[in-house]
Formats: sequence, structure tokens, C-alpha cells
Amino acid sequence: AAALGTTDEPTSAMSAGAPRSLASSGQKSIQDICHPLSAEESALNPGSAADTGLILPNGTPVDTSSLASSSSLLNRLQLDDDLDGETRDLFVTVEDPKKHVSTMETYITYRVCTKTTRTEFDLPEYSVRRRYQDFDWLRNKLEESQPTHLIPPLPEKFVMKGVVDRFSEEFVETRRKALDKFLKRVADHPVLSFNEHFNAFLSAKDLNKRQGLALLTKMGESVKYVTGGYKLRARPAEFAAMGDYLDLFTQKMGTIDRIAQRIIKEQSEFLMELREYGPVYSSWSSFEEDLHDPLEGVSGCMSNCSSALEELTEDMSEDFLPVLREYVLYIESMKNVLKKRDQVQAEYETKLEAVVFREDKKPPVPSDVEKCQDRVECFNADLKADWDRWENNKRQDFRQLLTGMADKNIQHYEKCLAAWESLVPLLQDKQEAEGETS
Repeated sequence: AAALGTTDEPTSAMSAGAPRSLASSGQKSIQDICHPLSAEESALNPGSAADTGLILPNGTPVDTSSLASSSSLLNRLQLDDDLDGETRDLFVTVEDPKKHVSTMETYITYRVCTKTTRTEFDLPEYSVRRRYQDFDWLRNKLEESQPTHLIPPLPEKFVMKGVVDRFSEEFVETRRKALDKFLKRVADHPVLSFNEHFNAFLSAKDLNKRQGLALLTKMGESVKYVTGGYKLRARPAEFAAMGDYLDLFTQKMGTIDRIAQRIIKEQSEFLMELREYGPVYSSWSSFEEDLHDPLEGVSGCMSNCSSALEELTEDMSEDFLPVLREYVLYIESMKNVLKKRDQVQAEYETKLEAVVFREDKKPPVPSDVEKCQDRVECFNADLKADWDRWENNKRQDFRQLLTGMADKNIQHYEKCLAAWESLVPLLQDKQEAEGETS
């Protein structure tokens, strides 16, 4: 676990000395959220803020007399991954892949089943069919409308032709699991799960991907167009630590993925040898009457060992590698959110500097500067909350992954040991028979 970077050191290091804590959007319907990045921002009133204290975008008053760490954000937003199933009100599964063949294209659809008690949905249960490009549309819309949040990654769309058959049963099942995990991560998120695009994806029979939600799109555009003309002076220490950790984690994931790929290749080659090795003993036994039973036993042993190795190789290919690849993509998503946060901070620093060096110092701070500050604070709060959530998910995922692989390896060697132990009685019988003959 230490080699995979699943310790708490980066998180604790970033929590220390954190600036004032702001809560994220909270578990509310997106229609009710007055987000600082919304196109319909209301004019700020500095006087009321000074009199009554800071008010969060979701209407919650904040006590700024003491500093709060990112862990307090986690508790305030109820981002605990150990929530009991009974407390959740949205359950989503991806199942039943089907192949569709038409004159123009061939593609796979998946059935998306939803069960919920939320009032935002008209019915308690839904069942719709979606293809990969629909999932891709959903993720793009989430990125546009929720730019301050970490959007879970999708499995890669393109595969190398001639290397992987994208219509094979193994590939389709691996993709189904990845799509199922993507939707579950979105459904468990206290903000993303209330997004209107997510609602439409789960409930609409015919998904009209051309229809846009103007308000949400404008919220994303306000960040998208920040990219030009601003340069960040220095990333705050806690977010710099996030970036350094992601760079190190990328190296670790790359190394482990390369080694795992090599192990799978070597196991596959060894499996081919075992499959050819066993029948040799079986054919040999037909010419050796005295050694018939032991040779058949060796042949059966090789067959059992090859079956055990095949199961182990499949487990690594279908369970181990997809998790590694998901987190490689997760890292890229997190880096993109960090980059957006830096861009918003750079815009704020530039505008604030222009005000400071302005000759006429009588007017108060312009509202657009205060709005930029709100964007930075919202980005900081949402990013820290999502980072904590990602850390919790990572610890759970890799703990389950590594213990599962350890169990699979133990089972593999137990099966091989049992196969070889089955030869002992045959050899003993042969020795006894030879002793009686002599």
C-alpha cells in the first residue's frame, strides 16, 4: 500500500494551514443552487457581508473567526464513503450489453437501471438503453456545467484494431464494469448526482443530446474563457502538494501497469507451453504400460495447473489492469481541475493588482473582482472536498484490489499444490508394485 501511495501523508500535509473553509454546493437540486459561477450572479453587497458574516452560495452562514481544515468540509458535506446503503436515495446499475448491427454501423448498447426516491424524478424506477457515446456526452456536460468538481473518468473509447476485438465478450464486459463504476461514482456525489443532465441521462427514453441547459452551460463557459491572458504567480501550498502527489502517483501507476502487462504476457506464454506439455505425457503413457498411471497423472496435473494459471491471468486482465487504467485517467481529470482552478486564481490576481495600482483609490473594490474572489473560493472548497473523496475512494479501491489479488494468487498456488500432491499416491503405488516384483 505504501508503494502505491495510499497513505494519508499528502492529505494531512495539505490540510495544515488551510485558508478559510467554504462548503461546496451541498446536497441540493441544481436549480436551487446560486453558484458563484452562474451566469445569473446577483450583485454583491459588501456592507451586509461585513455586518452579518460570510454567506455561502447555498445560503449557509460561515464562521470566519477560526480556520477550518479540508476534513471539516468533508464532514459538513457528508462525503463519507462509509454511508450505509439505507441512507442513499439513488441506485444505478449498468447491465445487459447488446450488439446492434445496421447498414451504417455496429455498436453496443447497455441497459441503465435506476431506482430512486428523489423528488426530482417523476418515477421511482427507470430502465433505458445507452451506448458509449451517450456516456461520453454526459461526462462532457458534467464538465461544462460543474467546472469546479472532479468528474469521474470514462474508459477509453478507442482500441487498437487487430489487437483488441471491441465486440468480444471479454472487452464488452470489461467496458460494462467501467461504465457501471462511472455512473455509481456520479450517483454517489452530493453535487453531480443532482445535475439535470444526469437526470435526463437516467430517465429520458430518447436522449436529445442537442438540447442544452443554458444556465449550466454558461456556468461552465465562465471558467472556459478564463484561459487566455492570465498567468498564475504561485500555486498555494496545499494545491501545489496535490500537483506534486499526482505527478508521483502517475509514475507509480505507470510502473505498476508496465510490470503487470509484462507479467500477463509471460503468464500467457507459459500457459501455452503448459497446454502443449500435458498432452505429451498422455501420449507417452500409451507406449509405457508400466508407467501408464503415473504419466497420466502428470498429464492431469499439467491440465489442472494450466486451468489455474488461466484463471489467474484472466483475473489480472479483467480486474487488476482496469483499476490501474481508471486511476491513470482519474489523475488526468484531477490535473485538469487543478489547472482550471489556477486559471481562475490568476484572473483574480490580475484584476486585484489592477485595482491596487489604480491612481484613483476612492471607489470601492469593483464587483467583478469580488466575483472572481468568489470563484476562487468556490473552486478551492469544491476541489478540496472532491480531493478528500477521491483519496477515500482510492484507499478503498486499492485495498480491495490488492487483497483480492493476494487471495487469487494463494488460490492459484493451492490448486497447483493439490494437483501435484495427487501424484504422490500413484508414485507410491508404483514403488510398492516394483518392490513386490523384485
